Order: sequence, then C-alpha cells, then structure tokens
Amino acid sequence: MTKKDVPEVLTVGIEKYSNLGFGIARIDGYVIFVEGVCPGDIVKIRVGKKNKNYAFAKVVEIIKPSSHRVEPFCPMQRVCGACQLQFIDYDYQLKLKKDIVEDAMRILNELNLDIRDVIPSPMIRGYRHKIQYPVCETKDSKRILAGYYKIGSHDLVNIKYCPIQPEYCDNIIEFIRITARECGIFGYDENNHIGELRHIVIRNSAYNNKNLVILVMNSDKNLMKFKNLAHRIYTELDNIQGVGINFNSAKTNLILGDKTEIVAGQGYIEEKLCGKIFKIGAKTFFQVNPYTAENIFHYVREYISKNFDSPLVLDAYAGIAAFGICVSDLAKKVVSVEEVKDSTDLAAEIIKENGIKNIELYNMDAAKFFEKELKVAGRKYDAAILDPPRKGCSKESLDNVLKLTKGKIIYVSCNPATLARDLKYLLEQGCKIELIQPFDMFPHTYHIETVVVLNRSFE
Repeated sequence: MTKKDVPEVLTVGIEKYSNLGFGIARIDGYVIFVEGVCPGDIVKIRVGKKNKNYAFAKVVEIIKPSSHRVEPFCPMQRVCGACQLQFIDYDYQLKLKKDIVEDAMRILNELNLDIRDVIPSPMIRGYRHKIQYPVCETKDSKRILAGYYKIGSHDLVNIKYCPIQPEYCDNIIEFIRITARECGIFGYDENNHIGELRHIVIRNSAYNNKNLVILVMNSDKNLMKFKNLAHRIYTELDNIQGVGINFNSAKTNLILGDKTEIVAGQGYIEEKLCGKIFKIGAKTFFQVNPYTAENIFHYVREYISKNFDSPLVLDAYAGIAAFGICVSDLAKKVVSVEEVKDSTDLAAEIIKENGIKNIELYNMDAAKFFEKELKVAGRKYDAAILDPPRKGCSKESLDNVLKLTKGKIIYVSCNPATLARDLKYLLEQGCKIELIQPFDMFPHTYHIETVVVLNRSFE
C-alpha cells in the first residue's frame, strides 16, 4: 500500500509500541504511528501527516480496548504530556519497555542476547524528584500558570496536583503562583519572548525532603522583585534548603542559563545513596528517580565486587561522580571525569566529606580526557563505566575507551536507539555483550534506562 491509498479514517489494531511512545499499526505493510493507545487496542483513527513508508494518526474512537488498559490515577493524564503510559497497567508497561529495548537491539544482528526483564521502580508514584515547570500567565487576569505542556504542543496545562512527584512540591508551586503576583512578577510569553518568570525548577531530596528552588528569569532586570520572592519562599515555607535565581534571556528551549545566584540558604540538596551522602545542585546531572538510581548503583557495584579484585576504574561522563564514589571502596583507584564544573565542584566536596582518598577527579570534556590519558598516563583500566547523555558517544570516544580498557565496559544509557548504535560499533571492534539489564527509571512514560556489560578482554 502506498500513502495515497491510505484512507483518512480507518479502523486498525495496535500491534506494538515504538521507542518514542507511539502505538504501531500496519495496513498491508504500511506503518501508522498512533498516539495514546495500547497494544491490543482496536481503534478508529484519523490519519494526519503521511510519508512514503509511514504516517501519524490520532484516535477517533476506541472500538475495543486492550485488556491492559486501566484508569489513570492522575485526572490530568489525558491532557498533560508527562505520563504517556499511565493508562496501561504497570506490569505490562515493563513488558513494553523490554520490547522497546529488544527492538532497538535488532540492528546488532546478534543471536541469544541476554536481555533481562526490566527491574521495576521501587516507587511508581511520587518518584520524580526533579520538577521543571514552564511558566506563563493568563491574557486578561494575568494569573500565573505553571505545569507541563499538552501532548505535542506548547500549550501549558496548569498542574496543581501531580501524583508522580512528592506532594510537597505541589505546595511550593502553588505558593509561587500566588506570591509571584504579589511581588509584581509577570509570567513568560514564549511566543513574544517577553515577561519575567520562565521556569520553576525544584530539586527534592528523597533522603530528608528538603528542597532547592530555582526561579528562572527572562532577564536580570527587576532583580529585587525576584529576590523578594526568593526570600519569601525560604522564610514562609517549610523544608526549603535554598532558593536561587537563574538568568536565561536566550530564545531557546534550554531551561537553565549559565548563571545561577543563590539568594537564600544552600545551593544544593543532599541525597543518600549506597550509604553515602551526595550533594545535588541546580545544574547537577542526577537521575530524577533516586530509588531506581540506587538500584542501578547497587547493580554496578555488585558486578564490580563479583568480577574484580581491587580494580582500576574509569568513571566517564560522571556528573557528581556517583558511580565512582559508590564503587570506590572496591577499587584500587577511580578516575572520574565530568565536563560541568558545578558537578565536579560538588563531587570534590562529597569525596572530601565522605573521607574517600582513592578518586582522581577531572573537570574535562570526556573525549578530550580520553585523548590526554592515552598520550600522557599510559595506564589501562580494568573497568570503564560510561554514562553519556542521550546522544551517546562518538566513534572517536569509543575507540579511545577501547584503547584505555583491558577488562569490562559498563555502558549506562537512557536512549535505546543511541545505545544500540554504539553497541553495534563496539561489537564491530571485537567486544562481546555479556548482559543487557533494563531498569524502569521513568514509570508511566516510554523512557527506559539500560545497563550493558561488554567484555573487552581480548588483544
């Protein structure tokens, strides 16, 4: 079937899920991606944009629902774009996520890959400990709105209750909605790039329920209004660790600008993982779900413990050196590298306060560090832990990691597509995949975190 033959409205059965959260239906081999559906649904759809080999569609009517459909526990699920899978029972969500990983790995052309069942999140409500709400205001009343965007749009949904984040964060957001107007602060107009308050960012600690609140300004004008708001948040609310102002005047989708000024309290929260206290700042990369994060850290730690005796460990794309710190007592030495200075500064404090003596910490781009290490240090690592951003690693970086590593590569990824691409390249260079272990870091979404162990023990 060609795209010209596909009718505008038709009835289809949903076969499976894509890695971007769309249901997949096929009509005589032609693929149609449908949003807001579950495999097993039979639905009437309206087809929108058509390409040569695939099209996108929206549901007109659910003819026969899948047996895995459930009632969403959040009343805003159908309009908010944050929890795409909340209408699907949780056990089946885990199966779909394993399917997504398996589908991504098909490009490897490897038989008998050890892809294990997804390890569930210990919490599936209240798990999200980093909140980033865009802000705007109503046209007539100038009332401040804050929440998430509707699916596939930049139309803001004013969220007053979000069950996937700690309840107290709802209280903080509501306080800011009201008090910002009392301080004379206007919400941001994204289309015209005017207004003052662009985003509200909260880092909440699962360890002690303290909160770091960051107000993102569109410019540095009228700073006193924001400082007044910051002081009111700090003094009038409980459990506030600190309040800061971030300056972002760029026409960009990036939430935080380069400069953050802490106005009241401390510029970090504390989190306890693997028995150690970590500090997490406004721009620090750290997983939004600390419960699954701890599961992953324990998993990697246990693997290192069972397979090595006092290894030399490379911890790359390290953030606040969480992996390195968690395995430091098992290692002869850990070499940790991270390009964001705020993160390495916090990592240095954490290492000192936890009394750790065997971590070398580098504030460098990972690719440049790999090149430098090959030229200068001349050492070979028993294990390399890679936790790159969603875009994955460059071929040059992977080549250098191979040259630096004599034992295992432990690759942690939040993007199955780029993970599969990088694994394919590593396999072509002679590596062997030992295991693939997915973790549910983001319940009720199509996102999945995966840990892969590769064997580098060859010459």
